[in-house]
Amino acid sequence: MASKPIVNKCQCENCQKAEKHPDKKLHHQINLLLSRLDEKQRRWYVAIESQRIGYGGDVLISQITGIDEKTIRNGRKEIDEDLENNPVERIRGKGAGRPLIEKKRQ
Repeated sequence: MASKPIVNKCQCENCQKAEKHPDKKLHHQINLLLSRLDEKQRRWYVAIESQRIGYGGDVLISQITGIDEKTIRNGRKEIDEDLENNPVERIRGKGAGRPLIEKKRQ
């Protein structure tokens, strides 16, 4: 049995209020979608959403998703470069991730 993905809870001002707000459902759906994407796909999606919003988009998307503003900017840079340095067959860049155990012992 696979574990249920963790869905981020929006921290924007509208979602923190007790009363209903039209954005609450949208923000939940954004976070639900993000919980099913890999790290690159999340970064690219939030970058596009941030661009769609325009001024202040990085801050708002960061509040909604919990993704750091720097990560959103990096995603936007990758999108602007047409994903040239992001091979289709890899999720992480070459050399990314944890170092091998052998390297830790040296």
